[in-house]
Amino acid sequence: MVPSLFICHGAPSLAIEDNEYTRFLQELGERFNPKAIVLFTAHWESDIPILSYRDSAYETIYDFGGFPPELYQIKYPAKGSTAVASMIEKKLNDHGISTAKDTQRGLDHGSWVVLRHMYPAADIPVVQVSINPYLSPRDQFKIGEALRGLGNEDILVISSGGTSHNLRAIHWGQTHAEPWTAEFDDWLIEHIQNRDLESLFDYERLAPHARLAVPRAEHFLPLFIAMGSGEETKQPKCLHRSYLYGTLSHIVFEF
Repeated sequence: MVPSLFICHGAPSLAIEDNEYTRFLQELGERFNPKAIVLFTAHWESDIPILSYRDSAYETIYDFGGFPPELYQIKYPAKGSTAVASMIEKKLNDHGISTAKDTQRGLDHGSWVVLRHMYPAADIPVVQVSINPYLSPRDQFKIGEALRGLGNEDILVISSGGTSHNLRAIHWGQTHAEPWTAEFDDWLIEHIQNRDLESLFDYERLAPHARLAVPRAEHFLPLFIAMGSGEETKQPKCLHRSYLYGTLSHIVFEF
């Protein structure tokens, strides 16, 4: 049995860094040995969930610019799984959620930056899933709910994004949080641990500094998918919390 996870993937350069957070991700991967991974990535947007549908190895997508050349040499040749993708598709469809398949797209950095640290051998099948950043938190939660119970089948659900993710307010080299970043994450952690779903669904109005921390929702909303797919009676946990550049959260939740 494995949980559902929300993992902040930070900047693409995280893939080649050795720090407190990357070492934690490596240890996290050692804790769980899933038979497959279903990963919702903030870097693939669509109106309905699109599932990668292949059994062959993925190409590695470098969907960023201006980083060290060595970052563009990284390959993460994990394979897909049409069997798992079909299972996910059925679960979503059975809950009235329309889906589509994609047989061509590779793994974007929202996926491989995290997976490279957790599972460096790239030997676990991955089904990558798109997100719709215009759906409400409640509707994102319902997508997760449709997948509840996958952990009992040793399928690890990961939502990859960010809590505080304001690229326009970053402070290069700063490894402690800006006060407003910390206050937003404090609020978030408290309400997640208290299972206060109604407040979380209304985070834009209730959370301090929500507009600063979440200037656009594509990185934040995958949190609700992970939350919905977790065990209903399990106490949510904040497994890790650190920061980069003052406004990029490195937080991991287990549901």
